[in-house]
Amino acid sequence: MSDFDTISAEDFGRSLRGLGVNLLCRDVAAMAGFLRDVFGLQVHRLSADFAIVQHDGAMFQLHSDGTFGAHPLLGLVPEAAPRGGGAQFYLFGIDPDTAIARADPDTVLEAPRDKPHGLREATILSPDGYAFSPARAL
Repeated sequence: MSDFDTISAEDFGRSLRGLGVNLLCRDVAAMAGFLRDVFGLQVHRLSADFAIVQHDGAMFQLHSDGTFGAHPLLGLVPEAAPRGGGAQFYLFGIDPDTAIARADPDTVLEAPRDKPHGLREATILSPDGYAFSPARAL
């Protein structure tokens, strides 16, 4: 894919393939800052309405509520957090102990621990209530 910082919106849209993940956010900058500061993810094209986020070759998008104003999905999004109830986003290859140390303690849903399926993981809630789980192999 082209450089995420310079590609036009039209070329970016036409380039998308496979599975796409899009998170609706009340505050795109706050969500992008959380992902960058806590997990070390790369943030591109950050604006009040949009950002592209990368982790280990994977990409997902952040959109402000306003960009979905005419989309029927917005009517299903709860006004009060958490928005992401039931969804968990794993960030493989990120040390959960390091991420927890960077996170606001009030956002830690699950402290780091070794799991029987061979991962050490934790769960941290984003500003919009999405659950992100940094995980590394034991």
